[in-house]
Amino acid sequence: MPMPQVPFDDRGLAYGDGVFETVLLRNGQPVLWDYHYARLAQGCQRLNIPLPSAQQLMQAWQSPPASPLEVLKLILTRGSGGRGYALPEHPSPRLMSRRTPFAANESHWKHGVSVRHCHLRLGHQPLLAGIKHLNRLENVLARQEWHDGHIAEGLLADSLGEMVEATSMNLFWLANGTLWTPFVHRCGVAGTLRAALIAHGVVQEGTLPMVGVPHCERLWVGNSVQGVWPVRELLDAHNSVLATWVVPDTPDPLQSAAHRLLGYSVFPTSEFK
Repeated sequence: MPMPQVPFDDRGLAYGDGVFETVLLRNGQPVLWDYHYARLAQGCQRLNIPLPSAQQLMQAWQSPPASPLEVLKLILTRGSGGRGYALPEHPSPRLMSRRTPFAANESHWKHGVSVRHCHLRLGHQPLLAGIKHLNRLENVLARQEWHDGHIAEGLLADSLGEMVEATSMNLFWLANGTLWTPFVHRCGVAGTLRAALIAHGVVQEGTLPMVGVPHCERLWVGNSVQGVWPVRELLDAHNSVLATWVVPDTPDPLQSAAHRLLGYSVFPTSEFK
């Protein structure tokens, strides 16, 4: 699907009035597509944007793949028109897509990553919670907080001090032998890998106060494109070390389950033999 020129009056450009999905393509086929479609449909329902047909969406991956792994980004805006914030009487949604070759960061899978707490706190808006709407300014502001290349992600808490997610990934932790992920009913994005892991009974939803993060038995961040990264080091918002974890040499249950769903190996077979 060619990328059209976005006109000045497009409501996605003007107001963030739309939704998007970032999908892993393996040999030209979307991974976890049922979960992506369900979230897209939920986002369209919440924003009252007509959902494209299945055939329209499928056109985004009908051409031959450029590489074995690609990332497909789908952007759906309400389209053009409307005076101010008022909706156009007859909206014509604008669907755009782009595919780019992709290679997962296998070193992060094996050796783990450093993450930090962000100063920014997510505000509560249940009507937008969970969906992947186009207004991601909180995430943009949070990602500006660090420039150190060895820090892979920033962790985001809400205004009550409860953990929600990372800037572009979901958060997972181990406590008392159970794998958990935060609720996203007040804010945050309900990731598709997260949804699949919940549906398969691998993780449960729960609450994790910000002050409790250093005391977790294990910590991970993950999404449906990158897979799951074990956390080896947690920093505060001033880059002081709060906690460290040993990343084991053997596969862990969360990474194993997640990578089976995505078609990734648990540990790479090339670099880490």
